[in-house]
This record gives sequence, structure tokens and C-alpha cells, in this order.
Amino acid sequence: MGDIRSMVESYWATAQARDWTAFADTLAVDVSYELPQTRERVLGREAVVRFNVEYPGEWSVEVERIVADDRQAVSWVRVTVGEEEEQGIGFFTAGPDGRIQSIVDFWPEAYQPPAGREHLVERF
Repeated sequence: MGDIRSMVESYWATAQARDWTAFADTLAVDVSYELPQTRERVLGREAVVRFNVEYPGEWSVEVERIVADDRQAVSWVRVTVGEEEEQGIGFFTAGPDGRIQSIVDFWPEAYQPPAGREHLVERF
């Protein structure tokens, strides 16, 4: 399919463009997405796409840097939600087909998850 660096670049570009069909194509069917600060885990392509589609507020993402090897990548991004800007670090692992198999996102501070996404996540 492609290398993990290209998948992560496409992941962020398609998220920013709100091209959810192309965004979904970067993800393995059984992708796992974790947010340690909120202790949330989202399992499966459809749920990860929906999680992003339904994320509250107007947001924008800018990629600062991506570092990758054959199977793993790390991205540093700046995300703006309304008037607030946050920086995040994401760890990505490629699946056998080259799509993103797992994502673990870290944000600067622990926070409570926004209400209304309980149907998409399990808490750990």
C-alpha cells in the first residue's frame, strides 16, 4: 500500500481537508486509537473515522514533523480548536498492508474527554 510515513502524512492531510473517505483509507480495518490522557480507546476504522468526524468545535491541524522507519512513525502536530492551540505527539504503527494499525496520541496535559462520544470509546 505504501510506507508508514506516507500514510501518516496522508492521515493528517485528509483529516485537515475533512476528506473522510481518503482518511479512512489510511487506516487498517482493525485500527486501534488510544488517548492516554483521557484513558480512551477507539477500535476499528469506522469508529476512528466517526470519532474524528464528530470531534467538537472547529479545529485545524498543522504537521510540524514526522519521523519514521519501516513500520513506525511519530508525528508532532499543532492543533487549533477555536482560540486554543495545542501541540500533540502521535505514535503510529503500520499493519501488514502498510495502513495505520495503531495510533497513540499524547497531548500536553490530562483532560476530561468531551461529552457525547461515549458511544465510540471504551475507557481504560
